[in-house]
Amino acid sequence: MAHTVEELVEMQRAADQARAQIEQLRDQYGPPTAAPWSQQQTDTYETAWRAWRDLARDVQAAVTDHARAEGQPRNEVEATVKKAARHPA
Repeated sequence: MAHTVEELVEMQRAADQARAQIEQLRDQYGPPTAAPWSQQQTDTYETAWRAWRDLARDVQAAVTDHARAEGQPRNEVEATVKKAARHPA
């Protein structure tokens, strides 16, 4: 399925938000080696990590498909998408 650049930007933003959630949980829980996490904390972190991983995988695949469909270099499409997602005009 071909995606528009706007759709790719939204996908990248979702992946970035999921990554930020992981970082927030790490800050909140502290290093697991300093004080063991509870089972609930571990489950919450692992769920957030899987969500980020899946979103990142999906956006990468969509960028590849878009680049191929448009005949553009993949790295240029990825750079455009990330710039638009992280630094909107």
